[in-house]
Amino acid sequence: MLAAGSVPAAEPVPPAEPVPTAAPASVVEPVPAAEPVPAPRSSLEEYQVGIDDILDINVLQPEALAATVTVGPDGLISFPFIGSVSVKGLTISHIQETIQQRLADGYMKYPVVAASLKESRSRKFFVYGEVARPGSYPVQEDATVIKAISMAGGFTKYGSSSRVKVLRPRADRPGYETLKMNIKAAMDGRADEDLPVQPGDTIVVSEGMF
Repeated sequence: MLAAGSVPAAEPVPPAEPVPTAAPASVVEPVPAAEPVPAPRSSLEEYQVGIDDILDINVLQPEALAATVTVGPDGLISFPFIGSVSVKGLTISHIQETIQQRLADGYMKYPVVAASLKESRSRKFFVYGEVARPGSYPVQEDATVIKAISMAGGFTKYGSSSRVKVLRPRADRPGYETLKMNIKAAMDGRADEDLPVQPGDTIVVSEGMF
């Protein structure tokens, strides 16, 4: 028993439990940026001019001069001041540089020339057989066999959509590779059945079996 006026002793305070510390956050290694993929060169940059192609050539300075020229059977074009220029097998940029250099060689001071392909007529395909207008046609962008037959006026009344083949020049030896296709399936929406047309292709539409 405590004496009067005495203060009871304080009870001992238990030690505080240690506060758990958070686990150190994992260090995320920075991911190196992907190397930029160079854009493919456009088909126009690589396009080699051929016979019957049509070009637009413009001199921008020191004086404006414009000409639309057609590549002749000899691979030449004619341009004011400099006369004949051999362009067959050259790219558009090479033709531009050639004309610019020749104009600078005593005809113009610091000429600036811009050249462009107006129409490609050297890259052709052929359609023969039972079509309204057999003959040669320039290869257009995204051309397919169905589009090619349409350009040739479509089938005659004797033409058979089930008897269409493509003769494609072989790259490794003379002769042709024969490609058969299901025109009906392509016309029914099977885009994978519609073959793309390449320069030099010959599309043959035969008569139906009656």
